[in-house]
Amino acid sequence: MGTDAKSTFSKDANIPMSSKEKLKKAIKDYGSTVIVFHVTISLMSLGGCYLLISSGIDLVEILKHFNIGEGTLTKVASSNAGTFVIAYAVHKCFAPVRMAITLASTPFIVRYLRNMGYIKGKGNNLGGGK
Repeated sequence: MGTDAKSTFSKDANIPMSSKEKLKKAIKDYGSTVIVFHVTISLMSLGGCYLLISSGIDLVEILKHFNIGEGTLTKVASSNAGTFVIAYAVHKCFAPVRMAITLASTPFIVRYLRNMGYIKGKGNNLGGGK
């Protein structure tokens, strides 16, 4: 009976986590640093998208380059929608990229901030701090 419980547990441990679950775990491990970093890169992304769209960049060609479907976003781009709406739609398309950057970068940022003494390390030193 003990081996059945171990095999069940090992199967559960191999289930891949969703992005939402990974973000929750990162917030639990690293605290507000994850939130601040993610909001910062999100604002930079939205600002960059707005700047590119307002400067007259050809959105359809960029979508083709990144192999993103020309469905709804192309309809929005060809309509009379405002620049911000189009920039926000493009910004939302790159959400998985921003999430990956956040989850990959946060441990390094936390380790650096702990080593510099800006934030206190946890008892288990997840970030490699003091």
